[in-house]
Amino acid sequence: MTASRKKLFVKTFGCQMNVYDSGRMIDALAGEGFDSTDRMDDADLVILNTCHIREKAAEKVYSEIGRIRAVKDARRRDGKETLIGVAGCVAQAEGEEIVRRAPVVDMVVGPQSYHRLPGILARVGKGSVVETEFPVEDKFDHLPAATPVRLRKAGPTAFLTIQEGCDKFCTFCVVPYTRGAEVSRPVGAILAEARRLADAGVREVTLLGQNVNAYHGLDDASRDYGLAGLIDAIAEVDAIDRIRYTTSHPRDMDDALIAAHRDRPELMPYLHLPVQSGSDRILAAMNRCHGRDDYLRLIDRIRAARPDIAMSGDFIVGFPGETDADFEDTLKIVREVGYAQAYSFKYSPRPGTPAATMDEQVPEPVMKERLAALQALIEDGQRAFNAGTVGRSLDVLLEKPGRKPGQLVGRSPYLQPVNVDAPEGLRGEIVRVKITSAGPNSLFGERLATPGAGPDSERRAMEGVS
Repeated sequence: MTASRKKLFVKTFGCQMNVYDSGRMIDALAGEGFDSTDRMDDADLVILNTCHIREKAAEKVYSEIGRIRAVKDARRRDGKETLIGVAGCVAQAEGEEIVRRAPVVDMVVGPQSYHRLPGILARVGKGSVVETEFPVEDKFDHLPAATPVRLRKAGPTAFLTIQEGCDKFCTFCVVPYTRGAEVSRPVGAILAEARRLADAGVREVTLLGQNVNAYHGLDDASRDYGLAGLIDAIAEVDAIDRIRYTTSHPRDMDDALIAAHRDRPELMPYLHLPVQSGSDRILAAMNRCHGRDDYLRLIDRIRAARPDIAMSGDFIVGFPGETDADFEDTLKIVREVGYAQAYSFKYSPRPGTPAATMDEQVPEPVMKERLAALQALIEDGQRAFNAGTVGRSLDVLLEKPGRKPGQLVGRSPYLQPVNVDAPEGLRGEIVRVKITSAGPNSLFGERLATPGAGPDSERRAMEGVS
């Protein structure tokens, strides 16, 4: 008799890379008899894939563990056992402390050790296992390929990790300590994964890395590829019509990558390029290694190459020592750039980072007030950008059902959600849509074209090219 398969529930916190990593953990455990489930109370194994970037990240994990323990106790009364794992950056940062504070946790796995999950799981019966060393081997060399079933469930868009870690050591950031030094995957491995995604129906890939534009990978002939060269190679994969990447650092935005935005229609006209502050004094304290004028000149060069590009960014308010004048410089750079979208956060000290011990920590009420003012300005910019698309015709990749019957939701080239009346059979297709109205967070439009509109058709129309 064939043994029944077990159930795995993974709850993901944080960035797109964690979403990707959760999928790879599911792949790693599929061969161990685990099928993914969306119901925690059905799961024989629950894994929290954690993020350590935001305030009180560890405390939120311990709170979540308490909720899982209640599920574990209920299942035990029914004669079922539940294992609990904590993975990701909080696991890397906290390590043994997680097991000490929450003995119910069976395993703690850092983000570089997912390929070891089967072996870790086998050791759990002998006590809790903590695996937070940075392995000598590359986890990507040992992780199994994603299952076709999981890829098909993902729909027409997918994340693809190409780079991990960061060497920049911004003074507020834990990434170099939790993810390690910058490492780039080989070109061949990335292309093989891109082809598998395309075979499963993926039309758009988002290339991921903590510092993705620092990518430098080798091909089979040991030739070095930067991100621009990798984008060129992925663009040649049949059925991959759209490419995005995130998250970038201004210091690694080289001439070749700027030219790729001009020359590669598959590369979407949307760029997330964090600056964090508009104040030179604060940027120096953050160890960003660029100033506000450097950033603005870079934006000018990018827009000269791709005039229709939409910019996105990240901002931290209340960094230690930030004055009213420093904050006003941040508001000023937001106005100057005109972001289509941006993310903003109150500074929160991360243990082990230089900024956590800096003098002049900004009081919470001041940070809260500044954040509200910044977010209001960002939202004004987003509304203006969305309103500016009304009346335009955009290529939209239809991804999933909308809220209303007969409606599908897709993404514009600028990453905006677009609601359009369309039959279910058009999911996964790129269609031409005329934008008829704009809400604060999404667009509404009418389908104009049959499937197959090219990703560059909007830009060609703007340039008057037939």
